[in-house]
Amino acid sequence: MTNRPVVAVVGDDGSVAAAVEATGGDPRPGPAADVVPGSDSVVAVGEAALLSVARTGPSAPVLPVAAGRGVRSVPHDEAEAAVASLVGDEFDVDTHPIFGAAVGDHTSARLLLDCMLVTAEPAQISEFAVHAGGEPVARFRADGVVVATPAGSVGYARRAGGPVLPPETDAAVVVPVAPFATDTDHWVVPAAGLRVSVERDVAAVDLVADDRVVGAVTPTDGVQLAPAETVDIAVVAASQSPYPSV
Repeated sequence: MTNRPVVAVVGDDGSVAAAVEATGGDPRPGPAADVVPGSDSVVAVGEAALLSVARTGPSAPVLPVAAGRGVRSVPHDEAEAAVASLVGDEFDVDTHPIFGAAVGDHTSARLLLDCMLVTAEPAQISEFAVHAGGEPVARFRADGVVVATPAGSVGYARRAGGPVLPPETDAAVVVPVAPFATDTDHWVVPAAGLRVSVERDVAAVDLVADDRVVGAVTPTDGVQLAPAETVDIAVVAASQSPYPSV
């Protein structure tokens, strides 16, 4: 008797785990930190589940279901056929970078989509600076600043006028949040050696990585960002394009 492939299932209401079972897999439902390690593949149902899976640094391919437009996701009503392709090892792979963010020497986080330095109170303005490869890129006053990975470039960064980057792009998009000056630009910068800092101690600023508030950022800290690892997204026939116009 052959061993059935172990499939971690995160964020499921039970229907996807049943589909894994029906297609010959061994479902392992539960929180990402508990079920992803050691699994042969992963199904993440919903964007929050996908982000929690990414934070585990999975080595197995991940099939996103109804997980937003950042990656090629499968609609929930086509999950059963998609799971059959995953269990049957019939899929392609998009490889996406997972960025690491370090605040000084005391706080760190992983992010698949984007991170934001943003004032803790509404309608508060601070001053931010961006450096890439040791060179100054910009300095501006705003409510905050977003750094988007290729997967995150379809989110806030795009709504603010930034470009959408394909997964293989070794770059990030930097976009001010509600800038004080109306002519403030956005930037595509190399992913490695990226630093974003708070330049004035005029308002409390938090670092938000994907869907979590990580902690405070002060002018003495700065946030260093760089690709830390990758995640392989399983692409099947029902996977939708991440590009908003497609």
